[in-house]
Amino acid sequence: MLPLLLASSSPYRRELLSRLRLPFVCSSPDIDESRRPAEPAIELVQRLAREKAFALASSHPDHLIIGSDQVAVLNQQILGKPHTFERAREQLSAASGASVTFLTGLALLNSRTGHCQVDCVPFTVHMRDLDTASIERYLHAEQPYDCAGSFKAEGLGVSLFRSTEGPDATSLIGLPLIRLIDMLLVEGVQIP
Repeated sequence: MLPLLLASSSPYRRELLSRLRLPFVCSSPDIDESRRPAEPAIELVQRLAREKAFALASSHPDHLIIGSDQVAVLNQQILGKPHTFERAREQLSAASGASVTFLTGLALLNSRTGHCQVDCVPFTVHMRDLDTASIERYLHAEQPYDCAGSFKAEGLGVSLFRSTEGPDATSLIGLPLIRLIDMLLVEGVQIP
């Protein structure tokens, strides 16, 4: 098996990948993550996942490189990472009683052969009706300012959900393991 490289500095993706019990290393790619004019969200996350993987190919020529990127979409608008309490409060207020779809782009590049598999895995969260006090309590408790959609699904963020739907719950956290396993199998990686 070629060594695995996770093209990310995300602790969430690192934790998810470790669940597969495969050895891997991490390296953060240096790419421009800007959205192109009128670029659909699905194309954006697939392009960024692919670019992250290819950005590390020359420095890791004999690896299976995993790239991933995620956006949250509410009312056909992309929600970025809030970075601040005020912006997170705005995002959660807008999401109250609504559905937020997370699109996670995934790429697996065999840097030896150049073969690259790319996909997008959707996951939808149906939010509870949230009042200002509950939003602020949540934000003070968890401070999810580095998370698209302003919540951590692996933590207290689940208290904000009415229900969820999608093919792979791990995609909500940023790395769709079920789809990744499919891709790894194509490359001859056996799990378990």
